[in-house]
Amino acid sequence: MLTKSQKKEFVLNRQTVLKKYKTVGIIQLSGIPDRLLQATKNKLKGKAEFVLGRKKMLERILETNADSKKLAAALSGTCAIVLSNEDPFELFKIFQSNRIKLEAKPKQIATADVSVHAGETSLQPGQAVTEVKAAGIDVQIQKGKVVIGKDKVVVKQNEVISPALSKALHTLGITPFTAVIEPVEIISGGLLFKKAVLDINPGKTAEEIARSFNSAVAICFECGITNSYTINTLITKAFNNAMAVGVHAGIYDKGITEKLLSNAASHASALNSLSHKN
Repeated sequence: MLTKSQKKEFVLNRQTVLKKYKTVGIIQLSGIPDRLLQATKNKLKGKAEFVLGRKKMLERILETNADSKKLAAALSGTCAIVLSNEDPFELFKIFQSNRIKLEAKPKQIATADVSVHAGETSLQPGQAVTEVKAAGIDVQIQKGKVVIGKDKVVVKQNEVISPALSKALHTLGITPFTAVIEPVEIISGGLLFKKAVLDINPGKTAEEIARSFNSAVAICFECGITNSYTINTLITKAFNNAMAVGVHAGIYDKGITEKLLSNAASHASALNSLSHKN
């Protein structure tokens, strides 16, 4: 337990440190295993600094300037401040890439549907099979091997995981949940980035932009809207249409005369061939 003077010194020290960084974020640590936090710290060594402490102390650290103060509202439960000079999107991407699989615990609320799939297991016939059956999982012995008979959703999202199911999943080596540390908000260069914005897939976004761009250009062509992307094609199309109208109407004009003479020569040749046949 820190004394009052130690708390004050801690806050003042971290306020000074915060001023050295252009990117400040809040990470949520509720339910995050210590090993994941340590692994994330190691991965971001030299790129980010973590500040852990009580909510009130973190709030006072964030009060250093008007920008970081905006993050105080994001402090909820067990949180930490992350300081970095990395681009916000790159920083979020590094956090996202560092995740671990977790076992299901008794009386835990399932964060997603949990399923078992039909097929062979690595279990040996015996007590373990009885434990798995007790959880309502279709287990069979086929040719001396333990096999799950059919796919089954053993617990749905937001349902409570029973002790029997937790034990069965552990026995089967199934780790259905994922833990990842994600910044809930980051402020950089005076701009506030929320998780929904940070969690953008660059590849998917690029595809959507390209698809939207192509659709917009197609609409411009259809409506005859001129811009830097359509002007050359529209001029070519207009020229070709004008040529076609001029040739069809027999209008003698520059650019059309040669085509008319060529067509006349072709027709004369065709008539000449017919007259020779007759």
